[in-house]
Amino acid sequence: MSLQSILFAASDKIDPGSIGVEPVTDANAAIAGLLTTVYGVAGMVCVVIIVMAGYMYTTSNGDAGSVKRAKDMILGAIIGIVVIIGAFVITQFVLGRF
Repeated sequence: MSLQSILFAASDKIDPGSIGVEPVTDANAAIAGLLTTVYGVAGMVCVVIIVMAGYMYTTSNGDAGSVKRAKDMILGAIIGIVVIIGAFVITQFVLGRF
């Protein structure tokens, strides 16, 4: 069973246009849309982690353990953002968008 047959399996049963959703006509477009959504959500999670770590850092009152944990969280989130951007660029290159 191919990916395309899975994506188009319900097209005979449901008309996406009747509820205002554009029908999927290309498997690459569907995959690109899904991956873009995943990358966006992952990026938002990284930003939330950075904000939480910043709050931890400012409320640590000089506690060395809390400061180190907050800095490690910020570093991990920044590395995550770099990985997400790299994955996005690779995905766009493979799908022929660049």
